[in-house]
Amino acid sequence: NVIDRALNAGCVPFAVLTDRRWLAASEVLLEKVRAANPAAPVAVVSSEEMRSITGYEVTRGPLAAFHRPPEPDLAALLADAHRVAVLEDVTNYTNIGAIFRSAAALNVDAVLLTAAGSDPLYRRAARVSMGNVFLVPWTYLPEGESWPDLLHDLGFRTVALALREDSLALNDPRLLAEPKLAMVLGTEGDGLASSTIASCDYTVKIPMSHGVDSLNVAAASAVAFWQLGKQ
Repeated sequence: NVIDRALNAGCVPFAVLTDRRWLAASEVLLEKVRAANPAAPVAVVSSEEMRSITGYEVTRGPLAAFHRPPEPDLAALLADAHRVAVLEDVTNYTNIGAIFRSAAALNVDAVLLTAAGSDPLYRRAARVSMGNVFLVPWTYLPEGESWPDLLHDLGFRTVALALREDSLALNDPRLLAEPKLAMVLGTEGDGLASSTIASCDYTVKIPMSHGVDSLNVAAASAVAFWQLGKQ
């Protein structure tokens, strides 16, 4: 699925490595690889060789390497966007992948990342996302500039997800009424920086029970995308 979605997104394959036992089942996929780049080699090895090369038991078919696509310009990326996610310094690849999967499913038009965050095209992030890192447009925010100001200049209001007593409820009608909204989520350990929260137009938190004070950032993103991405 991940390789197929990368091909459908126009990514150019560099090479494929497959266990011989997956060869027949992967023929349609390999034909798409050859059509996308006839020069891309397809290496076929035994199960033992695959385990020796990769260091683990590959149970889901071929592995593929792709040429990295160019990152889009921020203004062009957001020209027609209404709901975007901003990931401030999110570093866990599993969380990155899960956030992209939720973004694809729940009406998020683009994902923006700070430079200190992890790469969505890292193998584990792409796999956890089920290839949706190739479906949802994304780019890195420029370093050395105030990205909240950049988003404001592009017509977006910003909403920080943070644990503060003065936060709005997630279903506050003012949020749904915003034509362009950027949902800002913070790093796994410390959450959003205080300066980031101060620069956002709104702060919200997810109401929770049983004394639970927070959710994993990927779980929180799915809740926020569901509520704030409603059309």
